[in-house]
Amino acid sequence: MIEKRAAQRHRVFKGGTITFDGSGIACTVRNMSTGGAAIDLEGPVALPQSFTLSISRDNFARNCRAVWRNDRRIGLAFVQ
Repeated sequence: MIEKRAAQRHRVFKGGTITFDGSGIACTVRNMSTGGAAIDLEGPVALPQSFTLSISRDNFARNCRAVWRNDRRIGLAFVQ
């Protein structure tokens, strides 16, 4: 299989939060690269077009958008 990502992704297992409209939803960050991440959610969640992914332990926060979704996992692209 040919890798199409511009940046190499790294496996992680970190607790994160996605926030939008003044509310936060816990997630697990499963992999990350400079351009995006993959997260797992506990259940189905309707997400807006853009939202923020935060990992408080790493003092990390990025605006992002969902680019794919598969069951509980969501692929995110970081936006500038």
